[in-house]
Amino acid sequence: MFMINNIKEKLAQMRRGAEERAAQRRAQKSNYEYINLTISPVNIKALGLIAEETAKKIKVAAIEAKKKKMALAVFDPNTLETKKIIKDFESKGYQVSIFVVSLIGLKYAWSFYKFVFKKSTQITGKVEIEEEKLAKLKEVLTSLESIKISFEKADKEGIKTAEIFEVILAGALANRASDIHFEPGEEQVKLRLRIDGLLHDVFSKFKKHDYLYLVSRIKLLSRLKLNIHNEPQDGRFTIALPDKDIEIRTSILPSEYGETIVLRILDPESIQVGLKELGFRSDDLEIIEKELGRPNGMILNTGPTGSGKTTTLYAFLKHTQKSEIKTITIEDPIEYHLEGVEQTQVDPETGYTFAGGLRSILRQDPDMILVGEIRDLETAEIAMHAALTGHLVFSTLHTNQASGAVPRLIDIGVKPSIIAPALNLIIAQRLVRQLCQDCKISQKVDKELEKKIKRFIEKLPDKIDKNKYKEIKIFQSKGCDKCSDLGYKGRIGIFEFLLMDKELEKIIAQEVVGSEIKKIAVASGMITIQQDGILKVVSGLTTFEEIKRTTGLIEW
Repeated sequence: MFMINNIKEKLAQMRRGAEERAAQRRAQKSNYEYINLTISPVNIKALGLIAEETAKKIKVAAIEAKKKKMALAVFDPNTLETKKIIKDFESKGYQVSIFVVSLIGLKYAWSFYKFVFKKSTQITGKVEIEEEKLAKLKEVLTSLESIKISFEKADKEGIKTAEIFEVILAGALANRASDIHFEPGEEQVKLRLRIDGLLHDVFSKFKKHDYLYLVSRIKLLSRLKLNIHNEPQDGRFTIALPDKDIEIRTSILPSEYGETIVLRILDPESIQVGLKELGFRSDDLEIIEKELGRPNGMILNTGPTGSGKTTTLYAFLKHTQKSEIKTITIEDPIEYHLEGVEQTQVDPETGYTFAGGLRSILRQDPDMILVGEIRDLETAEIAMHAALTGHLVFSTLHTNQASGAVPRLIDIGVKPSIIAPALNLIIAQRLVRQLCQDCKISQKVDKELEKKIKRFIEKLPDKIDKNKYKEIKIFQSKGCDKCSDLGYKGRIGIFEFLLMDKELEKIIAQEVVGSEIKKIAVASGMITIQQDGILKVVSGLTTFEEIKRTTGLIEW
């Protein structure tokens, strides 16, 4: 049986090859370009410009249309019908490019007519979930287990792809997920949700057949190419809720068993965070408010991807925003829109890079500037000079500790002589899961741990109010309906602040290593990121497990 199937497949390949060679010969005779349509992208919106019945009758397909430029795939460019349809589009102002293709290629393109809406206005890039339906779904999908049960029910009842997708989105929103992951395996597809920074398995028996329809649905919404399966694609769409719009950023990546999809949920409410809600201790909050009141200099925020740097800098912008202050940002990409702030996005294809954009921004006479990330010497130098010439500049850098920012800047080529004068403050941060305040329970503290904690608090600088930690209490997660039975609800930042002073300026000029900078900063009263985490454990906000997970083994 295997041999028969193998022979059939080889014969089919030979027929396809013969048809493509015949199409190439027709292209040469008619002086038009040939393309193999089975491996070329087809734009669904363009395809819909010609009715399916007409396209099949004349043997054509519109495969791309942009700004009155059209790519038209034809079987034979010399027939009267083909010439007429070309003339019709030209009379409508289209510049038509002709490509000769095989009939197999056309049939492949026609197969996408099932995704063409009858009315083009229906392709909106939005998922609209009715208020009543959303409320009902959120009420049911209160935990990861309830989403799993809903999927099993949908599988038995054969619910439509669009409705399954609504269940996924509503479940993700109800459980405060930041990302939705679809991971295809050999036979089935796994669905996972990232909640408070950690991935949780939801459903692992998603049928491949159903998943293919879901992939097409997501691609359509995100305005991506449906028939491209071996290249990464990025797009976005919107969930239109009754009270707000939530942006979804789509990332599709080819993998061994199909296309892997990650949907990043950009909820505008997630950045409605004030300085006090970020998790700063009172002494750090004083430093922040003082530094945000300065007219110039740079505040640099460091940490790995996903550590909350952008949210922190957005909170700074909102805190300082006034009608008499002009603030401009350059980001990659713009994830959230801030009222009263002029936001721009890098576009390397047009030459609008961080460095180039920053130069343009400086000509706009801003008071405050946010540079999404310092990646190279040119961007770093322009940002530093802006900080030295009367602008308050915010930016991010990928280093693990605040003390590592200076060696990193020197490493990319910035002169030490301008680093110290330009920098006001370097912040390092991580995000840790916050204990659910509705169900957290007190944990018995053994004598050995109590001694360690007391010794730790005694050694802290005088700026820490040690009276707050006289009674040692540790809490543990339990799980309830409010936190989807996870025991944690939301995340909070842990921070370290490195303030520039004369001693640090002196050693930065000597190009010392990060460990030396850290030693001097700690001697001057800096609380390290791990120490801040321990204080948040003792304050009943998080757990030692979370601090170990984000900062490593605890050094008492």
